[in-house]
Amino acid sequence: MPENWTTHNIPSQHGRTVVVTGTGGLGFEDARALARAGGDVIIAGRNAAKGAEAVARIKQAAPDAAVTFEVADLGNLASIAAFGRRLAAVRDKVDVLINNAGVMTPPTRKTTADGFELQFATNYLGHFALTAHLLPLLRLGKSPRVVTLSSIAVRSRGTAINFDDLQAKQDYKPMPAYGQSKLACLMFAFELQRRSDAAGWGITSIAAHPGVARTDLLHNAPGRRSAQGLLRSWLWFLFQPAAQGALPTLFAATSPDARKGGYYGPNRLGETRGYPTEAGIPHQALDTHVAKRLWDVSEKMTDIRFADIKTLPATIAPDAPDTDRQV
Repeated sequence: MPENWTTHNIPSQHGRTVVVTGTGGLGFEDARALARAGGDVIIAGRNAAKGAEAVARIKQAAPDAAVTFEVADLGNLASIAAFGRRLAAVRDKVDVLINNAGVMTPPTRKTTADGFELQFATNYLGHFALTAHLLPLLRLGKSPRVVTLSSIAVRSRGTAINFDDLQAKQDYKPMPAYGQSKLACLMFAFELQRRSDAAGWGITSIAAHPGVARTDLLHNAPGRRSAQGLLRSWLWFLFQPAAQGALPTLFAATSPDARKGGYYGPNRLGETRGYPTEAGIPHQALDTHVAKRLWDVSEKMTDIRFADIKTLPATIAPDAPDTDRQV
């Protein structure tokens, strides 16, 4: 691994189709770096206005960048499925999928349109479904990679997959629920690699985390006046820039040195900041029995079975209603 790896080390992405979830923060930095490297980048998110703004900012800095926005609400399984259908109708492959978008520690329990706890649904379950819907396109990609974002929060004592209260209906605490969702993301990345190897999908699955980065995540969920929001505002100097926090993800998505089934994060101050390196894996993330159970439960919750996905989904009929439009 090159020392102090940066975006200057990204190989040419010309000819590669990249899907990145999230319109701001880390997702924006991922999209901008990959578009500048020549990738054909699709930003997926739920807010069309923010998506259009992200596209405009990237094109302002790099007028020749190939970047578009598509609506995909990770808290809505129907929206994710519609996005998958639209992409299959206009694209012949996906080479990189970055499962990045997330929500962090809303102070009260919230649910999605499908009735799932917001953090578990947005951070993990929506990306599980998205990966499934894009699986046929990924299998047609050239050396396809799926990068899923976890967090250093998974190292907190007591972080686990609570199958007895997966949706935090009985006892909602913001940070434990967030930690569970990010542990689920990490276990999903590892399990996806095992299943790809077993089934011959040819997909490289890698996990990454950004350390502690200056994004709007803490402001957008608990709010600017929350303890976490005030920490972010007043102690901003403790947080590395979003562009720096995006480096482990970009390394995982592009570097020939990134290994399949790997996990990458920053290399300094307990993985809170720095340049990409191998991240420490908490022991609970290596439990293959829990990972299999989580996968099975997730397939039931999303009503999707990866093993049944063998061909491209049917394309959208010309007269089919679809309100999710590209920007």
